[in-house]
Amino acid sequence: MKINPLKGMKDYLPDEMRMRDYVQGKILETYRASGFERISTPMLEDMENLDKSEGGDNLNLIFKVLKRGEKLNAALAAGDEKELSDIGLRYDLTLPLSRYYAANRASLPTPFKVIQTDRVFRAERPQKGRMREFVQCDIDILGDESINAEIELIDVTARALLAIGFDDFTVNVNDRRMLRSMLTAMGFAPETLDSVCITFDKMDKIGADGVKAELTEKEYPAAAIDALDAYLRGGDFSIQRVAEMLEDQTLPNNLMNVINTVEALAEGKYRIAYAPSLVRGQGYYTGMVFEVTCAAFPGAVAGGGRYDGLIGKFLGQQVPAVGFSIGFERICGLLMEAGYQVPTAQKLALLYRSDVSFAEVLKKAARLRGEYAVTALPQQKKLGKQLGNLEAAGYAAVAFFDNEEIKVLGQKAE
Repeated sequence: MKINPLKGMKDYLPDEMRMRDYVQGKILETYRASGFERISTPMLEDMENLDKSEGGDNLNLIFKVLKRGEKLNAALAAGDEKELSDIGLRYDLTLPLSRYYAANRASLPTPFKVIQTDRVFRAERPQKGRMREFVQCDIDILGDESINAEIELIDVTARALLAIGFDDFTVNVNDRRMLRSMLTAMGFAPETLDSVCITFDKMDKIGADGVKAELTEKEYPAAAIDALDAYLRGGDFSIQRVAEMLEDQTLPNNLMNVINTVEALAEGKYRIAYAPSLVRGQGYYTGMVFEVTCAAFPGAVAGGGRYDGLIGKFLGQQVPAVGFSIGFERICGLLMEAGYQVPTAQKLALLYRSDVSFAEVLKKAARLRGEYAVTALPQQKKLGKQLGNLEAAGYAAVAFFDNEEIKVLGQKAE
C-alpha cells in the first residue's frame, strides 16, 4: 500500500489546515457581508456539458470517468475511445453554476449573487502553484447586464484580499469586445481573432518582437501585423488610444467608468489598471475580463470576467453573467511562505489525572474557553517533558484540573 497522495494532490497538516480554514473563512465572511449566498454543486458533470463549455485549454485537462458495467463493455467492443466516458470531474466552478442556474432559475432571485468555494480538478503537469486538485473561491452575479456587476465583483474581491492581508496588488481589466474591435480595425479578419488574441496575450512573456514573429509565422496580413506592431511600440496603451480606432465609443466609455469607479472605492489601498493584452484563457468570456496580480508572486492570484453566452447553452436564451475567482491555493502558498500567523486564540492544555470525572474536566475546559482555545489532555508522569512537548506544539499555557493555576509556557523561572 502506498502512503503518499497521488501526484498533483496533497495531504494537509493541522497548521496548513488552520491557515486554509482561516483564509477561506475571511473570504466567505467578506462575500456574505456583501449579500452573496453560497451554493454547492456536484464534482462530477456530464461529459457533453464539459465538452461544450468553451473552457479553452482546460478542455484538454478534464479527468474523465469510464462508463460502468455493460455500458463500458459495449464501448470497449465498439473500439471508439470517445464512447468510453460519459462523465468527468469539473475543471472550474463556472460551468456547474451555469447548469445549476438553468435548472433552478425559477426559485432564484434576479440578480442572483452567488458564492462557490469548492474543489476542482485539472489533469495537468504538477508544479509550484499548480495542483491537479485545488480549491477555487468564486463569486458571480447572474442576471445583471450593467457594468455595476463588474464594479461590485471587483470591489468585493479586493476587499476579500485586503481582509486576508494582501495590499500590494493590481486589478488589471480589459474588454474582449474592445480588443477584437481594435484588431479588426487594424486589418485582422474576424475569423482569425481568437488565434491573434492568443498570441497577443503572450505580450508580457515574449515581447513585441515575439508577438510579431508569431503572427508572421501564422501568415496573417503584413499590414495588420505592422499596425499592431506599431501600436505595441508606440508606448501609448491608454483606453483613449484604443478608442481612437473605434467608431462606437460605448465599450471604452464603460471600461473607463469601471476603472474610475473602482479607483474611488479603492481609496489608494490597491490599484486598477487597463491591460490591453489581457484575454483570459477560457473561451466562454464575452466581455470585460480581469486579473489580479501581486508583486510578490508571478502570475495572477485572481481572475474572472463576463460570460453572457454560457447559461444560454442550457436555456436557449441569453442570461447576463459575470464572475470573479480568487486563486485560493496561490494565496495560501504565499502566506505560508511568508510565515503568516493565523490570528486565533492562544492554545491552552488542561491537564487532568485519570482518577477524576472527565465530565467535570470538560466543564472546567468550557469555563476557560474565550481567552484560550482549550484542549483537555491526560497529565503524564514526566510533567516537565510533557510541558516541553506542549510548548513545542504551539501551546501558550497549561492549566491543571485540581487547582486554579495557569502556567504560561516559555517563561523562565526567576
